[in-house]
Amino acid sequence: MAHLTLRGQPLGRFAAVLFDKDGTLSHSEPLLITLAEARVFHAVQRLNAVHPERVHDGSSTELETLLRRAYGLDQHGVHPAGTTAVASREHNLISTATALAQVGVGWPEALALAHAVFSDTDGLHGEGAAAALPTNGLMELLTALSGAGLRCGVISNDGTAGIHHFLHHNGLSGFFSASWSADHQPCKPDPGAVHGLCDLLRVKPAECLLIGDANSDLRMALAAGLPTALGYTAGWQRRPPLDPLFPQLQHWSELAVMGTDGASVVSSAISGCSTAE
Repeated sequence: MAHLTLRGQPLGRFAAVLFDKDGTLSHSEPLLITLAEARVFHAVQRLNAVHPERVHDGSSTELETLLRRAYGLDQHGVHPAGTTAVASREHNLISTATALAQVGVGWPEALALAHAVFSDTDGLHGEGAAAALPTNGLMELLTALSGAGLRCGVISNDGTAGIHHFLHHNGLSGFFSASWSADHQPCKPDPGAVHGLCDLLRVKPAECLLIGDANSDLRMALAAGLPTALGYTAGWQRRPPLDPLFPQLQHWSELAVMGTDGASVVSSAISGCSTAE
């Protein structure tokens, strides 16, 4: 167990820290923009190929508009609380099928088209795709946590392969003892996902801190019995719309690790640390 402080204020004693991935551990927005844009493009292309009569009736334009809204995609990037940023692959697939149904495609065909679109674009995300970069100052924080004997875990709606790809590519695998992904049941935001990860880490929920960039993460943590959860705000171009009831941090340098006797072990502070690009 080690003491953690946020901007000098005590958070408590913890045995483990649970991290969300996209927008928290990883600066994923550039890759997610590419993925969402590709899904829009391929959905329109497949609709036009199967129903060429819709090319001139406005359905293609309507579908593009619906998908951009569903994915949280606009001129500012990806909305940090939108489906592309927060939801699982399966939920995004259902959003795609729903948009197709809204332009008049029957549900069985809409589902089939959505599956085809995701098959077209899956190579842009997860294992085999370019890996996102870590958020600024993360390595220093993980080194501090490891040095104090805390266990770290990843809880994400990405697949297991995507989580491992990110960690391995960035040399972070050694800092994490376990992960809980969209391949596990239940997946987040079910509090059972937190319990599952805690079991893998061999810690109790009451001994854990969760850090995420979405209200669903933070509320899940409290529902699972964690004493507190922190909102991380530097992983996106736009600040995530987090509930002000939760403590928030903009830089990993704001979080410091103390030893079991309360003495400072190491701080993740970095002189001149800036926010994620």
